[in-house]
Amino acid sequence: MEEQLVSYIKSKISVTDQEMDVILSYFKPIKLKKNELLLTNGQSSQRTYFVTTGCLRIFFINEEGQDSTRYFAFENQFATALVSFITSEPSEEFIQAVEDSEVYYITHKNFYHLLDIIPKWEKFYRIYLEIAYVTNTKRLMSFLVQDALEKYRQLMNENPIIVRRLSNKLVASYLNISQETLSRLKPRL
Repeated sequence: MEEQLVSYIKSKISVTDQEMDVILSYFKPIKLKKNELLLTNGQSSQRTYFVTTGCLRIFFINEEGQDSTRYFAFENQFATALVSFITSEPSEEFIQAVEDSEVYYITHKNFYHLLDIIPKWEKFYRIYLEIAYVTNTKRLMSFLVQDALEKYRQLMNENPIIVRRLSNKLVASYLNISQETLSRLKPRL
């Protein structure tokens, strides 16, 4: 599974074997049970995760107690409560394993230490931030300009793994629609 992390890093930056060994020395593996929480509202996000198997979900809970999913990370994707990770302020988000999962994590301290000792890690971080920015901006735009059917159609085109692997409840939470609306949309596509 470490090979997945190595492959992902090498797909973004060119590093020597020695640099890769240093990078990997800061990542630690953990196994997670389905529904296990890695971060709760009010905690500072001190880790970023790389998923080798399973799925992590980043979500909020509103005043009415309803959750709204911001992001799913499947195999070969990173996930963290990025605003809290960058600022060290308390997170308003939760991170949860929605399947039994195996992930690698790196602490905030070690992630930033790599920026100091491996110059190419700066490029990796820039790419990481660019991907996060584009993903979040596309999601925001979809909420502002698309109706439920258009959001579902876009999800099916761009990220069908969410619909294939996850429950209707989680898909509806991601699209910010009710489960009933989702049930009505599915036969239309």
